[in-house]
Amino acid sequence: MFAGSGDEKVDRVYLAQGGDWEDIASEQAERGDETIVVNMGPQHPSTHGVLRLILEMDGETVTSIRPGIGFLHTGIEKNMEYKTWTQGVTYVTRMDYVAPIFNEAAYCLAVEKLLGITDDIPERASVIRVLMMELNRIASHLVAMGTGGMEIGALTMMTIAFREREMILDFFEAVSGLRMNNAYIRPGGVANDLPEDGLAILRTTIDWLKKHLPEYAAFCNENPIFIGRQSNVGVMDLTACMMLGVSGPPLRSTGYAWDLRKTQPYCGYETYDFEPITWASNDSYGRFRIRLAECWESLKIVEQCYERLQNTQGQPVMVADRKIAWPAQLTLGPDGQGNSNEHVKHIMGESMEALIHHFKMVTEGFKVPVGQVYQAIESPKGELGAHVVSDGGNRPYRVHFRDPGFNHLQSIPAMCEGGMMSDVVVAVASLDPVLGGVDR
Repeated sequence: MFAGSGDEKVDRVYLAQGGDWEDIASEQAERGDETIVVNMGPQHPSTHGVLRLILEMDGETVTSIRPGIGFLHTGIEKNMEYKTWTQGVTYVTRMDYVAPIFNEAAYCLAVEKLLGITDDIPERASVIRVLMMELNRIASHLVAMGTGGMEIGALTMMTIAFREREMILDFFEAVSGLRMNNAYIRPGGVANDLPEDGLAILRTTIDWLKKHLPEYAAFCNENPIFIGRQSNVGVMDLTACMMLGVSGPPLRSTGYAWDLRKTQPYCGYETYDFEPITWASNDSYGRFRIRLAECWESLKIVEQCYERLQNTQGQPVMVADRKIAWPAQLTLGPDGQGNSNEHVKHIMGESMEALIHHFKMVTEGFKVPVGQVYQAIESPKGELGAHVVSDGGNRPYRVHFRDPGFNHLQSIPAMCEGGMMSDVVVAVASLDPVLGGVDR
């Protein structure tokens, strides 16, 4: 009754008009199969309101599965074409809202390539970038492990994961004024230096993580129910990963040590001591173990950043070119919001030229030479790439992100078809997709 003029007619249309279930079931019994189509999501608790999975099942076995996206479409990439290069940071940070620092880093590194100032970024700014990214990597992995555990009934995983994540967000708030969607990394450096007590807060955060990260291994690594629920689920070998563009923990769970921080280093990662983590089981459990181990490797990098920040105190955190450096050497106000009194006093009461320059930089921004670049970094999910195009103006001509979650969703059929419906949630959670980046 709802068919169009060219649609093929079907034998039976099911309407929500009640009726006795035995009568309905007996009418279909003569078909001789149990094939049904089920929509898992977007309202399903484990697809978090933003992902639809169309499952065709024979009993409890998944014979076909198709991901449906578009339930969280933000239009970020198009909106950036109408904003200055610096304003673009506030858009990209909202894509992967679990790991916002990485979106900012990929975008700013690409803009700096176009500007030709990659080698001019101050050392302290690069160290702060690495520090923020590695803390954000730990926070992102904690969300992946916590929510993944929650979805198979290990609720304590979620509660302790969010406890540690709060410590990291407290540090982000102390540095940038915001807990999420920070817009802290800017073309040319970072928005502002650490606060006066920044290193003390960082030391407290490091000590807290060192004390509590072992709990995750104690909860899960020897738990036969946790291991049994994730082992041999969502299996994807190296060949499948390479064909489907899979990167990050799912790729490294096959034993292949591909980590862009090592293979294509940026922000000085080649000067840090850490190792790419691999596993050999290429299933959901292997991806969990990789994320758990990567938290420790990231913490090792954070401690190295702590030492370097001690040695570079007082050094600049933004390039010297004042035609690019916006905001330039600002500090936050006492409430963690807005500019400090010293900066406001300077531009409003001491220098007309400083006020004019500040106004022009904020409203018009800077121009970027004609060209296009692709910058890839290792996000917690995998390869995050920014393709940035400039036509020589003060706004991006085009910005397109290669979000790992988008590529990983196409691997869901390879992982789930032929398996049980109850394993779909486990497999999808092991990919750690964030639909803000997919539906950008």
